Amino acid sequence: MRDQLRRRQPGVPKLTDLGGVKPAAAGNSGFLASTLRRSVGAGFIVALVGFVSFQQGRADDTQNRLVPVQASTIPKNGDLNPYGVAFVPANFPTGGPLAPGDVLVSNFNAKSNAQGTGTTIVSVGPDGAQSLFFKGKAPLGLTTALGVLSSGFVIVGNLPTNSSGMPLQGSLIIIDAHGDVVKTLTSSTLLDGPWDLTVVDKGNTAQVFVSCVLNGTVTRIDLATGGGKVTIVDMVQVASGYMFGLNSAALVLGPTGLAYDPSVDVLYVASTEDNEIFGVLGAAKAMSSSGTGTVIYQDAAHLHGPLGLALAPNGHLISSQGDAVNPDSAHQSEIVEFTKTGTFIGEFALDSTAGAAFGIAVQPAGTSAVDFAAVNDSTNALTVFELTRD
Repeated sequence: MRDQLRRRQPGVPKLTDLGGVKPAAAGNSGFLASTLRRSVGAGFIVALVGFVSFQQGRADDTQNRLVPVQASTIPKNGDLNPYGVAFVPANFPTGGPLAPGDVLVSNFNAKSNAQGTGTTIVSVGPDGAQSLFFKGKAPLGLTTALGVLSSGFVIVGNLPTNSSGMPLQGSLIIIDAHGDVVKTLTSSTLLDGPWDLTVVDKGNTAQVFVSCVLNGTVTRIDLATGGGKVTIVDMVQVASGYMFGLNSAALVLGPTGLAYDPSVDVLYVASTEDNEIFGVLGAAKAMSSSGTGTVIYQDAAHLHGPLGLALAPNGHLISSQGDAVNPDSAHQSEIVEFTKTGTFIGEFALDSTAGAAFGIAVQPAGTSAVDFAAVNDSTNALTVFELTRD
């Protein structure tokens, strides 16, 4: 049964294989703080908290984006519960409904608020204007697995539920720049509940890592694009053994957020039920599963069911906390920053209620700015912060 939890596999690599050290106390400056000063080199969380606290006093300043862009994620059909968030890259093809700098958001629930029934992806422009990019045919439940390829394609996962509210296998949908489906990928083993993804974009080729929440695994998809078509070159399970299972509040728990560092060929996995962050070495070239990889961050004080995961320009990792695991009423819906070697950097609350934080994304907005986007499941809203470097 899918509600039966699975433990990770033994024999994983040593932490030293990833260049890591044991978790340490806070002390480094984070991306949200010093990225702004030295080539994106300081604390991300600290700087973002500063922007949040400062926005009210500068709300009349139209020359500087100190006020974050905020937009509703609810389209005209009433879909709710935003999950995935992804930036449209600078070199995305023009001429369609999307433009570089837009932010896409996928909705998991329909207007009824039943989980696993949402069918839409909305686009939010830099000015906060929202429009419908994609509306699929039910049954769907569009997940946090959302990414954009510079060659002009959008990839989104779905995890629909049946009439009893139980999750089904789902699939991965590839959509062109005009919002039309070009390919749907299914696999009972390699795409069993596509829950989140990260894209390694190489122009006409790409690697897409997908976390599968219904069997506790991660799959790498190698693909090529050209002539308006997408060709699947290979699909390989590169990680497995993460805990997974049904959950009364969150529907399902399992491996979620993914972030890839090409400089060391390590895939980072936010395993919600394990309440840990793992590093999988050699993920881009692996032809078989490496198990769970190595625990690189384990912190009961700051991890509360990690969901979204992003790699900041300074090399730190940022994770949203879903509160379904290890909840703390004093620290709800938090965004947490930590180093890849296990040092806590900082945190801030996206919302005062539990379970509001989910999809997050970081995108360089130019030589002098970095954008950070986060969805709020409680308010059905997207917030995009622009952090200007000194």
